[in-house]
Amino acid sequence: MSTSLILTVIVCYFALLFIISYFTGKNDSNSSFFLGNRKSPWFVIAYGMIGTTLSGITFISVPGWVGESQFSYMQMVFGFFVGYAIISRILLPLYYKLELTSIYTYLKERFGVYSYKTGSSFFLLSRTIGASFRLYLIASVLQFAVFDELNIPFYLTVLITISLIWVYTYRSGIKTIIWTDALQTTVMLSTVIIISYYLMENMGLGVSDVFSEIKNSDYSKVFFFDEWSDKKYFFKQFFSGVFMAIVMTGLDQDQMQKNLSCRNLKDAQKNMFTFSAILIFVDLVFLSLGALLLIYSNKLGLLVPENADMIFPNIALNKGEFIIQDPNFHQYLPEFVGILFLIGIIAAAYSSADSALTSLTTSFCVDIIEFENEKPDKQIGIRKRVHLLMSVVLFCVIILFNLINNDSVIKSLFTVAGYTYGPLLGMYFFGMFTKWEIMDKYVPIVAIISPILCFVLNLYIDFGFELLILNGFITFIGLYILRKSHNWDLE
Repeated sequence: MSTSLILTVIVCYFALLFIISYFTGKNDSNSSFFLGNRKSPWFVIAYGMIGTTLSGITFISVPGWVGESQFSYMQMVFGFFVGYAIISRILLPLYYKLELTSIYTYLKERFGVYSYKTGSSFFLLSRTIGASFRLYLIASVLQFAVFDELNIPFYLTVLITISLIWVYTYRSGIKTIIWTDALQTTVMLSTVIIISYYLMENMGLGVSDVFSEIKNSDYSKVFFFDEWSDKKYFFKQFFSGVFMAIVMTGLDQDQMQKNLSCRNLKDAQKNMFTFSAILIFVDLVFLSLGALLLIYSNKLGLLVPENADMIFPNIALNKGEFIIQDPNFHQYLPEFVGILFLIGIIAAAYSSADSALTSLTTSFCVDIIEFENEKPDKQIGIRKRVHLLMSVVLFCVIILFNLINNDSVIKSLFTVAGYTYGPLLGMYFFGMFTKWEIMDKYVPIVAIISPILCFVLNLYIDFGFELLILNGFITFIGLYILRKSHNWDLE
């Protein structure tokens, strides 16, 4: 496909985003930026959260996981559903009762300032590295697909990417993102469905035939009960899914900020239930696409070449991940499907990155500098400067990843960032399910020691996603040790 055609489609896509931003960004108040004036339609949020949850990495990686772990990922997805139900029934009522803008304000009211700053700082660290890592991967794909041919350097690709996000989010933040996420989710899902359709057509399969083809393949196993030490063991994956949903959504400002923009608690709960139900179907579609890709590529004899690291530098790919990006594979599909695939990746990446940037701005303003202490006429200016600062931070981290130029180091940083959600899990569980007061000033020490211990343990014991649960448990024990002696007994 020609570079000019790809650029034309990309420009048209972003034109749509800017049109949405124009109509939703006429009010640039802080209430609009942070919570959408609490008037966001719950069904639009539920639909848009699909794109935010999946992200560009999922768009590429979930189909690729099928070759390594079959459909075992669905075990985690079922756990997600339970986790979202817990968020709906326990966390959302608490957040709405306290009328929070940042969910980490709860830690200040429950424990004190040190716990509050620790929780928000851990979110900022984790979300900054996580969002940068995702954008880095997508920028690498765009660099190969489009910008290398135009002799545009990587740093400029990243600068364009970050600048575009900043332009359509800096005025009304979450109010704009609610609607741009809906567009991005539509593009992403349409891409997956269309690619699947053409794979089915090329293989001469109908809808019913697809189920039979996948069922009779080596990729269709969902439940694993055979060996408890296996990372795919059902209960490990299921309960990891439950707790990952709680921390990655319920304790994450990025996702909860959308829920808090609903008109009321009831709408927010309807949003969570609808979103969690849709997500089961969407993940099943993604995994089915992965199985079809592998089945079709096996028939074509496509293999991951020895120079795959040169085609997609700094990204270690399994077979499924490589094939879905391989230009040799796309020649077997109509040209517009390849374009849709690229737009689908962009949509998935941006739906995650734009909300991350807004939530980083929100948390920094509300939790770190506590700008509500400033005069109202100064708060909007401060928010806009912080939004620009967060954009610069993302840009710098992505460029740093590119300079590191080592896949294992970058993925390790991403993994370490994920460890910071464990202390949040322990802090919230301790706060909500006990009545103990704690020595607040020592909480940062516990929050730092817990992920370090988990990292060391993981060097000797091969943990899977259940490491998150262990991390939260260690934090819980640490807070128990910090409880004040005069208030040991629950009232």
